[in-house]
Amino acid sequence: MAARHRVTRPRTNVNDLNMPAYRTWVLCCSVIALIGCASVPSHQSADAPQLAITMDDLPVHGPLPPGETRASLGRRILAAFKAARVPEVYGFVNGVQLEREPGSDSALTAWTAAGYPLGNHTWSHRNLNQISAEEFESEIARNEATLQRFGGGELRRWLRFPYLVEGTDPAKRDSVRAAIVRRGYRIAAVTMDYSDWQWNDAYVRCLAPGKDAELAALERAYLDNVRESARRSRTLSRALYGRDIPYVLLTHIGAFNARIMPRVLEAYRQEGFQFTRLEAAQRDSVYRRDMDPSQPAGPTSLEARARQRGLPIPPRTDRSAMLSSVCR
Repeated sequence: MAARHRVTRPRTNVNDLNMPAYRTWVLCCSVIALIGCASVPSHQSADAPQLAITMDDLPVHGPLPPGETRASLGRRILAAFKAARVPEVYGFVNGVQLEREPGSDSALTAWTAAGYPLGNHTWSHRNLNQISAEEFESEIARNEATLQRFGGGELRRWLRFPYLVEGTDPAKRDSVRAAIVRRGYRIAAVTMDYSDWQWNDAYVRCLAPGKDAELAALERAYLDNVRESARRSRTLSRALYGRDIPYVLLTHIGAFNARIMPRVLEAYRQEGFQFTRLEAAQRDSVYRRDMDPSQPAGPTSLEARARQRGLPIPPRTDRSAMLSSVCR
């Protein structure tokens, strides 16, 4: 049997080292390692789809569950946004609700105290197709005092059209856009939404005793709906532009969102989204007509743009029957 030879390596005596040089070498290696590790997330985030979250119908949307107030719903939603480090959520306000539900103003106070801005959703959420251009401008103007009152005297000139209706009559639409320009507004677009407004009545019914299993199923369906809408918008964006645009999400200050918003935000994280601000998202050329309303109007949704170009429209799951029947 061949003899095994052990190779003996000389041991380094710590006393033989030049300690200042050695410490410098260790420090340099540590810094290089930290820089290398830190560079990985930033590279990944550069490729992540961007999502600006907006919330409509402040301070009142949908029915209130027993024991809840508009302020409590707002606080829970704001806590979810803060926990997920959402940098900004524009809240679009209908001032008339302060008259219809006295005490709901605390939701607006909480919103701005959290550092989030308020935008104009018109005074009473009237459909442009059902009123004149002059009446619509009056709706914008009347809401401004409320925005300044809760915005510390500041007026953020972002407008979200009620029902996302910008007018089917060309002359009225152009007149309203001229008024928007005259008043210095930009239009808050919508390129993603999950129709949360449809779910609030079903959610409140499912809070009744003995409905726990149905409520859990409703929550699962809600989150499936969130993910489906996100993937649908991304499919449309890639078909239209060959890329992910920065998306603007529409959602509402409703009771179901107050319960489930932490899981909604986590679903977006799992889908790869990174949260951003409205203005940052709408700097993209896709939103040029919204940022400059003096330009001619065009299709207002990704689906409408795809339809105009003859592109296929991804299917959307119809949950209306389930929402009407659940927890009856």
